Amino acid sequence: MESTTRSLVKAMLWTLLGFVMMSGVGYASTGSWALGGGMALANSTLGLVSYVLYERVWARISWGVAGPERRDV
Repeated sequence: MESTTRSLVKAMLWTLLGFVMMSGVGYASTGSWALGGGMALANSTLGLVSYVLYERVWARISWGVAGPERRDV
């Protein structure tokens, strides 16, 4: 199972990448860095929470995971 710390670090790095990309899209759409940044912040916050929850749920599901305790035949 993946550790909570690893899931959080992955989520934060993914969110940072998304924030940078969304800021650019927001600026291109609105012509304002402040408005584009606000849109990116809202999107990134929702995305971070969703990603962490998604990863933690999947970390508890053993389906499709190969390991010493389980082998798919």
